[in-house]
Amino acid sequence: MTTPRLLLWAALAGAFIPVMAILNGRLGRQIGEGMHAPVVLFVVALVLSGASAWWFTRALPDLGQLRHVGAMEYLGGLIVAFYVISATLLAPRIGVANFIVCAVSAQIVVSVLIDHFGLLGAAVRPVGWVKLAGVALLLVGLVITQVAEAKTRI
Repeated sequence: MTTPRLLLWAALAGAFIPVMAILNGRLGRQIGEGMHAPVVLFVVALVLSGASAWWFTRALPDLGQLRHVGAMEYLGGLIVAFYVISATLLAPRIGVANFIVCAVSAQIVVSVLIDHFGLLGAAVRPVGWVKLAGVALLLVGLVITQVAEAKTRI
């Protein structure tokens, strides 16, 4: 069941994404190399993730179980690394808002496709015309933000 508390948690996680992008860009500038900032970020994330796992489960992952995991499941790590590296390098160049608008628009479109077709083993949740209209409005909004951005540079 989706509770307001869980929705708030999800919204908070999303709200931190642009903050992470700008802070990681700043970190890269301060340490003198943008590509090193994601390394620092992931070390901090690993420490926090390990502490959280220990706190909530009183255990750490059994590394022996990793031999039973398919190669596809590791792609999540590659994807999050790609995202963090992209945010770190692109947000300072194209602006945090531009990066997030493009990233979130793509996330929503791909999420709708995953739900509708049950891709990657997800539950099938057929998408109706109302949701498609919402996605279309989102994409129109993406175009409007980019046209507005271009007009302010003229």
